[in-house]
Amino acid sequence: MTDEATAIAPSPLATIRARMAQAAALAGRNVDDIALVAVSKTRNAEEIQPLIDQGQRIFGENRVQEAQGKWPALVAAQPEIRLHLVGQLQSNKAEDAVRLFDAIHSLDRQSLLTALARAMDRTGRRVPLFVQVNIGEEAQKGGCAIADVPALLAGARDHDLPIAGLMCVPPAAIEPAPFFALLRKIATDHGLPGLSMGMSDDFETAVMLGATHVRIGSALFGARA
Repeated sequence: MTDEATAIAPSPLATIRARMAQAAALAGRNVDDIALVAVSKTRNAEEIQPLIDQGQRIFGENRVQEAQGKWPALVAAQPEIRLHLVGQLQSNKAEDAVRLFDAIHSLDRQSLLTALARAMDRTGRRVPLFVQVNIGEEAQKGGCAIADVPALLAGARDHDLPIAGLMCVPPAAIEPAPFFALLRKIATDHGLPGLSMGMSDDFETAVMLGATHVRIGSALFGARA
């Protein structure tokens, strides 16, 4: 590849945004209604900064402690950044998460709901929450059972917690479309607008099936070491 070709090649971020726009157009949707969450877990500030420089403003992290170590300085330099917690959350980290993140995608049990309600009351912040659903009923994955979604949503209403929508991670190596469609149906049945679904390998399918947030890591940053 020539130096000239390298110079004009689109960045991974530009490529992902173009693919999102194409998928949205095929589905008759406006790509501006779909948030790209750049999942920066395990990535350091030097790896993240180029995306910020290209205009990316929403980032996802899996662990509270890791995010606490690298994001305050980045956010101070670019206050428009919004942080989303996309990994599992321990109840004892609820207040730290509420203080740092602008959305949490992993509400999956009543004990965490109670901890988040207390944390929001103490901090005065009302952070939008996505209920994580174990859409493939996989024992090794987080997320509440499909049958438990109504009770969890009722508990959130009782605590006046802001529910943005539902989140899922479909089973690996299986066509994801039926799982995305099922999550959309559950959300529609409960009047929820948000759908956090789709990652590097399947985000176009998710966009065509109604995703409002796609969580993309390796396609933006490359494979982790």
